[in-house]
Amino acid sequence: MPRVLAIDYGDRHLGLALSDPLEITAQPFGSYTLKASLADNLKFFSDLVKEKNVEEIILGLPIRMDGSEGSRAELTRKFARQLEEATGQKVILWDERLTTKEALKRLDSFKGSFREKKAKEDEQAAVIILETYLEKKRYHADQSEENS
Repeated sequence: MPRVLAIDYGDRHLGLALSDPLEITAQPFGSYTLKASLADNLKFFSDLVKEKNVEEIILGLPIRMDGSEGSRAELTRKFARQLEEATGQKVILWDERLTTKEALKRLDSFKGSFREKKAKEDEQAAVIILETYLEKKRYHADQSEENS
């Protein structure tokens, strides 16, 4: 059964989360550190999409609190286009406002090193992105059923 992959895109580290096959839950799937080679990065994601039977990719889009987009959003959109081309899957950009704050709240009691906590933070941000996407998807499915 197909899965959904969520990515919290950062300068060097990307948090990853995968849905279960029924698209009910979001599970942390670690983090990925970008390599110098774009080809290597795209191969990693292409292989992951095939291996995990990913049918949708959700990419966190950094939008400012006032709703505007900056240079970080532009880089994210560019990465989305590259991912679509490399994987053959549509990439859905998802508003990620406040996900880092929520991730930090979830990791409040985490007792690892700064580096370990940062990796967990990226991963948790991806989980939050995926959770909100799956909730909205279920809500729209429920609304469609009620209106049928």
